[in-house]
Amino acid sequence: MSRPRLASRSKPRAGALTDATTVVAKPAGPARQRRSSRAAAGPEAPLVAILAYDRLCMFEFGCAVELFALDRPELGVAWYRHAICAAEAGPLRGTGGVRVEAPHTLAMLRRADIVVIPGWRDAAERPPEPLLKAVRAAHARGARLCTICSGVFVLAHAGLLEGRRATTHWRYAERLAREFPGIEVDPDALYVDEGQVITSAGSAAGLDMLMHLVRRDHGARVANAVAQRLVMSPHREGGQAQFVPRPMPTDESSPIAVLQDWLRAHPREVHTVASMAGRAAMSARTLQRRFKEATGLAPLEWLTRERVAIAKELLETREALDVEAIADLSGLGSPESMRRHFRLMGLPAPSRYRRQFG
Repeated sequence: MSRPRLASRSKPRAGALTDATTVVAKPAGPARQRRSSRAAAGPEAPLVAILAYDRLCMFEFGCAVELFALDRPELGVAWYRHAICAAEAGPLRGTGGVRVEAPHTLAMLRRADIVVIPGWRDAAERPPEPLLKAVRAAHARGARLCTICSGVFVLAHAGLLEGRRATTHWRYAERLAREFPGIEVDPDALYVDEGQVITSAGSAAGLDMLMHLVRRDHGARVANAVAQRLVMSPHREGGQAQFVPRPMPTDESSPIAVLQDWLRAHPREVHTVASMAGRAAMSARTLQRRFKEATGLAPLEWLTRERVAIAKELLETREALDVEAIADLSGLGSPESMRRHFRLMGLPAPSRYRRQFG
């Protein structure tokens, strides 16, 4: 299947927006189809169904299309197959006066291995029952379900998030928790991976979630290559602090920046606010104020996150080091302490993290 193309229509269909652009997902020509089928051949190439519906959130939809609809022969793996599926009868209109013509219907969800649900059009509107029925059936069949932003409300109304952790855009988190008290809403996470169900926060966090999916399926090398092509960070697991996963002051010659460089080079040493303030030649109170202004974090909070970042890098790149050695080298102390800090940041346990991303 090919990537949707942009086309202009001189005569809008009845009920469609005038002067609109139409996104048409058409089958590729025979030669391109042969290339695509070779690249995606084999049972190891999952079929990704990307939902489209009226008043579609185009950014979230575009993230999924960009990631899964492009051929990526340079990766040397069987890349995903994709199908763009209309969740309801047309016309399907998107943000900015765009019309989407999807070549598939909800029937495709019977075959899909992964279903991507972009931001739902209105958090206050119950999705149509055929859509809810289709995602329930896909879930029961074992398909993975991924939501971006307010797309989480589709799964919530389908009853598939009861007893699970989930996240959404911060604007909708309170509403989600209030209307669906059986869901453990995490308003600070960029995405929450519950295994078969993955939910993500607003807009760009959907890319983080989808890249996490690629990393789960194909490993760090492939995910890094895709992220490089997208000009983005390969992965930002965990909580809201991922928006600035390793905060740095803007002035690299400032005492805070110099202190951070020194702390990063000496993670195994015992550090306190008092010892950090002494090295920066300022009072503890001044250090805490200036550190917060520069990074958005308190000194010890930043240090813990830096140590976790070091541990993650060692788990990914130093296969010969056991968990005990990594806990020591990163300054997290013991494997128990490292597991606790990984858990608090929403990360898998270190051994599982290594299996997934090493």
